[in-house]
Amino acid sequence: MTALSPSWLLVIYCALVLLASLAGGWLLLLIHLTHTRLQTAVSFVAGLMLGIALLHFLPDAEEQLHSLHLTVDWLLGGFLAMFFVQRFFHFHHHDLPEGDPEDCCEHDHAHGEHDHGHEHDEHAHTLADKSAKQLSWIGTALGLTLHSLLDGLALAAAVAAGAQGHARLAGLGVALVVILHKPFDAMAVSTLMAASGKSHFSRHVLNGLFALASPIGAALFYVGASHFAANTPLLGYALGFCAGSFLCIASSDLLPELQFHSHDRFKLSVALIAGLAVAIIIGMFE
Repeated sequence: MTALSPSWLLVIYCALVLLASLAGGWLLLLIHLTHTRLQTAVSFVAGLMLGIALLHFLPDAEEQLHSLHLTVDWLLGGFLAMFFVQRFFHFHHHDLPEGDPEDCCEHDHAHGEHDHGHEHDEHAHTLADKSAKQLSWIGTALGLTLHSLLDGLALAAAVAAGAQGHARLAGLGVALVVILHKPFDAMAVSTLMAASGKSHFSRHVLNGLFALASPIGAALFYVGASHFAANTPLLGYALGFCAGSFLCIASSDLLPELQFHSHDRFKLSVALIAGLAVAIIIGMFE
């Protein structure tokens, strides 16, 4: 039986990666998202993003830059940039849309002293909340897209190395790792889009575009992108910046949901730990 050529092997790997990514986004689109389910998904994504930032982006950035100090500088820059952009949009997390079925006595602190004009203030805060959430999914999508492009480059490089007799199973190993985490990456982006009120159609479109990122990265390997990536600290700067922005999104946007919804504290805490556990497991395989 004739062995598959490296080109066909890479095509098969990329197809599997693409399907895994699409499946992660489709899963959330197939589920009827009640308030509780959405908050559980957001808590899971918070843990996943913490793990991605600290266990994936940060070590990868340090490996590129060969300087922990420089890596942390860019991490801090990414954190502050995302924080001040959210501040510019007057982010206020504790105002729920009117008529929310989960709005209950635990939320009384949102009402407090000022009853006059509260409906107007709530409407304004809800609009600001949506603006901030939109920033969160955009920042998350950009960071994960960069990571997916790098996954594609790594996959193509591993297949090429195997074809030359070096680490023959490297391509399969990289493919398995990428396939393992792609559904969760896509689910993270889709979850944050749902939280910002985006339509099913827009989530379908972005899910499809995001799924193409790794195959595009693999294609870029053959037009010289691997040489560029290996000889510049630009990727290290970008990964450090993304790590900081992910930390900011998780700590200032997503984790307050877990703290605020005290009526589901156990369920949301378990979801947070599950997301972090997924990031840890993927890191062990990598």
